[in-house]
Amino acid sequence: MKVLVIGSGAREHALAWKLRQSPHVTKIYAAPGSHGMARVAEPVNIKADAHNDLVAFARENKIDLTVVGPEDPLVAGIVDLFQRKHLRIYGPTAKAARLEGSKAFAKDVMSRHGIQTGGHKVYDKAAPALEYLANCDYPVVIKADGLAAGKGVFICRTQEEAEAAVAEAMVEKRFGDAGRKLLIEDFLQGEEVSVHAISDGHNILPLCLAQDHKPVGDGDTGENTGGMGTYSPLPQITDTQNAVLERDVVVQTIHAMNREGEPYKGTLFVGCMMTKQGPKVLEYNVRFGDPETQSIMMRMKGDLFEVLNATIDGKLDTVEVDWDPRSVVTVVLASGGYPRDYEKGYKIKGLDTDFGPDVQVFHAGTKKVDGDWYTNGGRVLSVCALGSDLKDARARAYAAVDKIHFDKMIYRKDIGFRGLKG
Repeated sequence: MKVLVIGSGAREHALAWKLRQSPHVTKIYAAPGSHGMARVAEPVNIKADAHNDLVAFARENKIDLTVVGPEDPLVAGIVDLFQRKHLRIYGPTAKAARLEGSKAFAKDVMSRHGIQTGGHKVYDKAAPALEYLANCDYPVVIKADGLAAGKGVFICRTQEEAEAAVAEAMVEKRFGDAGRKLLIEDFLQGEEVSVHAISDGHNILPLCLAQDHKPVGDGDTGENTGGMGTYSPLPQITDTQNAVLERDVVVQTIHAMNREGEPYKGTLFVGCMMTKQGPKVLEYNVRFGDPETQSIMMRMKGDLFEVLNATIDGKLDTVEVDWDPRSVVTVVLASGGYPRDYEKGYKIKGLDTDFGPDVQVFHAGTKKVDGDWYTNGGRVLSVCALGSDLKDARARAYAAVDKIHFDKMIYRKDIGFRGLKG
């Protein structure tokens, strides 16, 4: 079977790496892919937003399954297009993808169907937003309504910070059209977890929990990013709490989308806050998370190709997956200046190291020139390691990180710290 993976980041590298393990898969292409993915997938010079070109490639090369990594093509309707052309593709339709494409829409769905979330207000003009911020309690969370690559979220502890966030989104237009509408939300206290599940519209396959580290700096300091690292499982989350997340968040969301008349087929990734009142949804994502996927794929025991195929066919109940009982830690190596301005083109040393069978390095922003690796993005590499427990996995991951170097390299040194408390 031939597979096409759309995307070029570490998430897509991890998905291709896992798909390559399937005995059903004979060839994997990645569009546009990257030099770093070349061992598991042949790069194709087609951008992820060139939907018609991707359709043509899938037809010409008799692709049996297309897997969409990033959210932008999903929100733009690539699944609908492939389906109209009678091509097999994994992911939600454009209407279902509005759960991520518009945070205001997602809040409306939660409100209509009794799914617990924080209080919020929506503004499409700066003046009324600033008026509200002059009289509200702090801290608050300000979010761009549309897609902002995980960076359109501001935790504001003062009115001054909140006003600066509004100006950045609505006046300076840092996030383009994504910031034309803003949500001002209650700040929720608790433990944040990443909940992943796959659904064929009726059947649901929960995946293992992970926890992301969004701020750029240790101790959750600095600006929000696309994610600086993850770990799984979460020793601080009990089986009972996990069951509540599945019942009250995942199952209720899938039921809600059915009642909305738009069955959800694909990966549902929900950011949740474990509050004293129970889990509350922070946001929906309509694809695998990044860097959560890197950790999840490291622990998954099962055939990902079979799972995705069964989802398309509405037969998710016919496949099973198991999970490696060991812990995994993923550390993201990023360019200095990320998530804002950063420089590219720094030589990367150490990637030819033999890290051992329980360590994988997934490429995000890299390129290869004359046999040498160079930085080519904000998030550059994801270093993943399995260990007997969280402490061991952390030690193995950071030992691998110590063998990699490029100028102005930054990374968090505390990935998994919440899981080690107590």
